[in-house]
Amino acid sequence: MHHPSSIVGLAVLIIIGYAGAKMLRKVHLPAVTSYLLLGIIIGPHLCDIIPSKVLGLSGIVSHFVLGIIAFTLGESFSIKDLRTAGSSVIWISIFEAACAWLVVTGIMLGYHVLRGLSVHPAFILGAAASATAPAATVMVIREYRAHGPVTNMLLRVVAIDDAWCLILSAAAITIASALTSGSVNIRTFFAIIAELVLSVSFGAAAGFGLHYASMFIRNREEFVTVTLGFVMLLVGISLAFHLSPLLTCMVAGICIANVSRNSTLFFETIRGVDTPFFLIFFMLVGANLEIGILPKIGLMGGLYLVFRVVGKFIGVGIGAAISRADAAVRKYLAWGLVPQAGVALGVALTAKTMYPKYGGMIFTTITATTVVYELIGPLCVRLGLRKAGEI
Repeated sequence: MHHPSSIVGLAVLIIIGYAGAKMLRKVHLPAVTSYLLLGIIIGPHLCDIIPSKVLGLSGIVSHFVLGIIAFTLGESFSIKDLRTAGSSVIWISIFEAACAWLVVTGIMLGYHVLRGLSVHPAFILGAAASATAPAATVMVIREYRAHGPVTNMLLRVVAIDDAWCLILSAAAITIASALTSGSVNIRTFFAIIAELVLSVSFGAAAGFGLHYASMFIRNREEFVTVTLGFVMLLVGISLAFHLSPLLTCMVAGICIANVSRNSTLFFETIRGVDTPFFLIFFMLVGANLEIGILPKIGLMGGLYLVFRVVGKFIGVGIGAAISRADAAVRKYLAWGLVPQAGVALGVALTAKTMYPKYGGMIFTTITATTVVYELIGPLCVRLGLRKAGEI
């Protein structure tokens, strides 16, 4: 039986989040940043108001909410919309991920060589730099009802980003392992590629399954129930079989967007009920952010913070130029790619377990910079969309 304090704690979380975000809106802060700041304040590192039982729910809540976000991002990949967008999505996403990877890897290699340190962490940090955080970006877009070419492109690019990050981290871990052991361990690389392929296959099969199930759904209430239950099931099975919940849910969403006649109903009904989930998710993210780690950022973290963003801007510029994308996309899209969380932390955790010698340093750098990116990221997304005239 659940302790009353955990239920009260959850209620306090929602009420403080709602009231606090309303007050902070007066100083023009995006809701995401407000939730994160409030989460930090009432979390264990400052006021310690949230019961540990509620904090213990962080893992379940974050997987479920990210599953919902990934599923709804699938809507941006209907064949009709992609025909309009052309090849720009692929070119921009490849270059923004690859340039962040190359720029950060190059800078980190230089830093480690000059300091006389082992170069292994440089490759892992570079791979982590390619990832973005779809949750913060999607939330800002929805809060300000942004729409237009930059917004549409941004939704598609952040959706594909994590797949590129998984591929690049597979390559980076293979290179780092080869340098450590003196021999190339291709198994790690293929294990991550297999995870990608299986995630996509499972997501596609599940998407078609949901499409057929939808033929028996009669009203909007049933759509909400079935879709939320389905996303939860997908996330649970993905985690049980070590697949990527983000990818499986996104591919399922893509299938629904392209196959189901009722596709808009799936996405609209979820959007109608997911606000409290977002609030709890970002408050818990804020509560879990290790503020005490910030002073440990140091020069390496500072370089990572700056050059990851530089890489994103260069990549968007090259990708947009090659694909002759809209001028506004070329100028402002990169602002939306500043937030970083989920997959980058996953790469950091993998490094921590695989390389005990420098895993701690990699993990600290990525965790500390994530705290900064999570707080300034939503402001950057809003700035980009405002400059593009889409808010």
